[in-house]
Parts: sequence; C-alpha cells; structure tokens
Amino acid sequence: MAAKLLPVVKLATKVGIAGGAVYVAYDSGLLGGSEQGSEALQKARAAVPPAIEEWMKYFGLQLPTIPNIEFSPVQAWNSGVRWSISRLSEAPTKAGEMTTQGVQYVRELLK
Repeated sequence: MAAKLLPVVKLATKVGIAGGAVYVAYDSGLLGGSEQGSEALQKARAAVPPAIEEWMKYFGLQLPTIPNIEFSPVQAWNSGVRWSISRLSEAPTKAGEMTTQGVQYVRELLK
C-alpha cells in the first residue's frame, strides 16, 4: 500500500509547491501590469540584500558584492509586442517579395 501511496504524495507535493509559487507571484503583483511588476521589483530589491546579509552572517559565508543593474520593466514591457506587430505589418510585403522570388526561380528552372 505504501508503494501506491508514494507517487500520490510526490504529485501532491509538486502540485502544492507549483500552486504556492503561482500564488506568491500573483499576490506580489508579478502577473499584473507593468506598474505592478515594477513595484514588485522595487520591493524585491529592498528585501533581498538584507536577507542575504543575514544568512551570510548565520552561515559565515562571504559573497561578492551584488552588481547594480538598472532595468525598468515599464520601458521594456511591450517591446515584444511592438516587435511582433512590426513583423506582422511587414508580412504582406515580405510574402509578396518571396512569392515574386519563387515565381522567378521556377521560371528559371523551366527554361
């Protein structure tokens, strides 16, 4: 019976951890808009360094200094959308050009 119960317990643990991660991400605002993501990033920047220092003192470890990375999710949030829309707007022109090139290639092969 224990052999049949172990896979169920493993699955329940994995589902619980994944569900908890999604809940924490949603609750902290990571799955919201760009403003919420930026606020969550600022909260993490404020909370993580003191926690790391506390654990370093507890375990007696020395870590290199954390680099200062300036990244604004608000500015980069829609860059993928802009790129996608740009490519979609170019698609008819590119399709026409490729069709013309294909027709010319076939004509050259048939000569």
